[in-house]
Amino acid sequence: MLAPMRGATADALTEIEQEIDAPGGGLDRLRLVRIPFVPEVRLHLAEDAIVWWARMEAQAGHALPPPYWASVWAGGQALARHLLDHPHLAAGRRVLDLAAGSGLVAIAAALAGAERVVANDIDPYAVAAVTVNARANHVTVAATGGDLLDSDLDGVDLLVAGDVLYDAAMAARVLPFLRRAAATGTDVLVGDPGRGHLPAGALATVASYPVPTTEPAVDSPVRRVQVLRPR
Repeated sequence: MLAPMRGATADALTEIEQEIDAPGGGLDRLRLVRIPFVPEVRLHLAEDAIVWWARMEAQAGHALPPPYWASVWAGGQALARHLLDHPHLAAGRRVLDLAAGSGLVAIAAALAGAERVVANDIDPYAVAAVTVNARANHVTVAATGGDLLDSDLDGVDLLVAGDVLYDAAMAARVLPFLRRAAATGTDVLVGDPGRGHLPAGALATVASYPVPTTEPAVDSPVRRVQVLRPR
């Protein structure tokens, strides 16, 4: 049995559940939708994450973290597709989804038959979103908060991370963590749409996918996304 949520995460879960149950529609509402490149999975996403964010901040009366979990990102879609198309990668294994956001990749790992899936994110709202999204897909995912990047992994067979190299500072923190995990025998897979923050030769390409664009502020309707692993 999973430990009950407390504090900020419990509050975020209550807010998201209320948002899901709220009547009406519009750009500032969450909808349960199938994911274009991973139709096996449904997620609660914002029609317009920026509009939803603005309304929630107005209601709260203070700043809230950007709702990255309320959109589905290209790197996560490619990684989830890869796991579902190659279920042996996750089946029977202990999986950690780093910076899980909506929980798409974690849910795909669970659907592929993972023994245990943990989805980690520093945003309490993302932890709450993973909880409701796992519930919507009838899978078990342990959603946890906290920053893991300065720690060492234990009890993880497969580490998955979608769209974690989104700026230079984040890439500088994430890449050493990925290398440490791989050095201890953990399999590592990263989904990246080529944001330009990956040093040449740092990771090897496992697969490449043309992913429909659903994230905000991207002009192209399709992005080429690579699934990568440490060399």
